[in-house]
Amino acid sequence: MFLKAFKEKSNRKYVNKLLDARKVAVSNQKVKVISVLLNADEFDDFETFRTYFKELNLTSPRHKIIAYTNDDKFESSQWETYFSPKDFGWKGKINNIDLQAFINEDYDVLISYYENENLYLNLITALSKANLKVGLCRNDERLYDLIIKTKPKDINTFKIEFKKYLNILNKL
Repeated sequence: MFLKAFKEKSNRKYVNKLLDARKVAVSNQKVKVISVLLNADEFDDFETFRTYFKELNLTSPRHKIIAYTNDDKFESSQWETYFSPKDFGWKGKINNIDLQAFINEDYDVLISYYENENLYLNLITALSKANLKVGLCRNDERLYDLIIKTKPKDINTFKIEFKKYLNILNKL
């Protein structure tokens, strides 16, 4: 129990260190590849995002959707990547190969589609090499370049606002 609290504190300090050193530099390139980071407890409809990407005429096979779950024994489908607290070590160490590959990939946009504060989701968002980071959560605004304040269940409002801002930023 005590070790878990120390591990979380270690990871929280690591996230703060990453965010303090973050340099925001969003390029003017058009969006081609989008990644989505979900909290499976708040929203778990992967297919909604795939359909939405097609609506935006983004057909790259490199789009990636991953989800976080608190349940270490969660049975994931073979098509999606799930991760849980067991996939993290001390000081931000990632113990999951798929999750590390997700972090290292250079996506044009990362959508952090969760509302509730979550240390592990924040860590993945902070570590991501995505060019533009979009989020719903306002708990730590240093994580994102763009925040769209909506509830995860209100996906239609998010879609409208996301498309509007991509057009304003001349990304589509």
